[in-house]
Amino acid sequence: MSALTDAPRPLAILDFDIENRPLTYWVPDRPTAQITSIAWMWVGQHDSLDCRLLAPPCYHKGHEEHCPDWPAGMVSERQMLLDFAEVIGRADIVTGHYILRHDLPIVNGAMYDNALPLLDDIRASDTKLHMFTKADLPASQEHLLELLGTTCPIGTTLEKFHMTQVKWREANKLTRAGVELTRRRVMSDVHAHSHMREDMLARGWLSAPTIWRSGGDEVIEGRLTTGEQK
Repeated sequence: MSALTDAPRPLAILDFDIENRPLTYWVPDRPTAQITSIAWMWVGQHDSLDCRLLAPPCYHKGHEEHCPDWPAGMVSERQMLLDFAEVIGRADIVTGHYILRHDLPIVNGAMYDNALPLLDDIRASDTKLHMFTKADLPASQEHLLELLGTTCPIGTTLEKFHMTQVKWREANKLTRAGVELTRRRVMSDVHAHSHMREDMLARGWLSAPTIWRSGGDEVIEGRLTTGEQK
């Protein structure tokens, strides 16, 4: 075997983010989540940025899983999860902001809710939970982008796409205008995060990735309990 074929391939690192809406209450003031979008991008491959959006229900017979009226990228909940499962299954590492306590558990719960195979254990780099030890300072993605002054290669300063309560309500109703808001939010989050993570790595702010256990071998307080911001 030649030296070229012996060379290890680069790690496939998947940067991803989800948006979700409250669906039901399992106990008072404790809503369950339904994913409304998933966006992803292979690190170092900005042209790979893609997303799936939760389509509104279609009641025409035979259109429950795919309605011809749905624009490209708008799919059923089950199809959104299947598409993401295929992509994440090719990743060596996943990265995102607060994914260990928010995105990954919610995706796994959605798999369970849709009677789909659960996610596999995977190595994860979380730009919130793998930061250096600190106290009394925010670490939301919005704050970090502004603090770092993160820019994209053409020099544009990156900011989190702001959603007001009016916009969130529109988005969570799954109207055409609302789904477009969700698309802008989730895709901009992944794009901005990819550059923010580069800045954080350059400054030595992140520790090594850890294994996220799909089987749940440790109990971690959830986001709602701690009141932490994503």
